[in-house]
Amino acid sequence: MTALAINPEYLLAKFPAPSVIRSQAQNEHYISVLEQLERKKRLSKEEARLAELLTLLISDYEEKHYQLKPIEIVEELMRANGLRQKDLVDVFGTESIVSEVLNGKRELNKEHIKRLSERFRISPAVFF
Repeated sequence: MTALAINPEYLLAKFPAPSVIRSQAQNEHYISVLEQLERKKRLSKEEARLAELLTLLISDYEEKHYQLKPIEIVEELMRANGLRQKDLVDVFGTESIVSEVLNGKRELNKEHIKRLSERFRISPAVFF
């Protein structure tokens, strides 16, 4: 008798047993399947387990392949809040430090991260 990692009853619409995501195309396919499941009003126990597994696989892939650099996070926060460099002087101390950080000539330090997390009400962990 052999044991399967995923019972064949869990497979939906000929969807093969999920595996570790190895490509962008596979990631997009799993996202599509997950979105189909999310549109359903009620999930069976098996569908809920599949959705949970797909969520973990997608999260793992995207965490490894799409992690933003701290500077990209600062730039996105600025863009989302309609800010310019001079608007962050209160965080960095001077316009020249803001410029150096945004141009990659200076790294964020602990105090910058603390002030950014307070200013934008986000966890300091976002920058690590």
